[in-house]
Amino acid sequence: MSPATRTQRRCLLAVAIAVAVLTGGLALAVSSRPPVSSRAAAKPIPSASQRGTASARGQDQPRVPQVSLEGLRWYDFYGVELPFSAMAGPRDTRRGVAAGFAHDPLGALLASVNIGVRANAQWGPRIFTAVIRGQITGPGTAALLANCQASYDQASRSEGVTGGQPLGNADVAEEAFRWAAYTPAAAVIDLVSAGPGPQGTTVRASTRLQVVWDGGDWKVIAPPGGDWGNSAAELSSLSGYTLFSGQGGGR
Repeated sequence: MSPATRTQRRCLLAVAIAVAVLTGGLALAVSSRPPVSSRAAAKPIPSASQRGTASARGQDQPRVPQVSLEGLRWYDFYGVELPFSAMAGPRDTRRGVAAGFAHDPLGALLASVNIGVRANAQWGPRIFTAVIRGQITGPGTAALLANCQASYDQASRSEGVTGGQPLGNADVAEEAFRWAAYTPAAAVIDLVSAGPGPQGTTVRASTRLQVVWDGGDWKVIAPPGGDWGNSAAELSSLSGYTLFSGQGGGR
């Protein structure tokens, strides 16, 4: 497989499952999934202790927050520009992991993007193992780690990558988002990823991400079956989504 072919393959996969870039094209990933508009809105899934705390405060009713993106900046992560805020985090990006998010809607949004993108075989086991073990929760966590390792092992062999190094950059943009629900204990966000498609077109997919406040920071709930493709759907319109802006500005 030529470098150009590998690059195009990564681009399409990244869009289909929000930068999961190893196992098939966009059409294969989303052809059997309903369009975004027909998906039922997921509800946050806080733990029992979180539900009790939030209920005691009268804050457990999901809502759609108004979040200001003013002051949001972007940094490069292996070709993917990711957002950060001086106030809302991430405050720690050492060793490839992003942690330290504010306990508010903007913190939940930034955590969903920064953690969700990193829980991916593309970046190698040094990154995805630490992220999944420390920042992913839910019944699909073990399967997600196993799937990432298996995908990485297969791709690294076929592409001649050794030493656990990343498989390369991904040509994908985190373009927009839409709130499904928010409480101080948990949030549900639809994240739009976009990348180059065939014949100069742009292809998009929306991936549903759920986060919970756990241990003093936000964690992402693993996708069903440990496969981000199970949370993704092809997207034909950005209507109803809030566009990110400012990519390319750097730190």
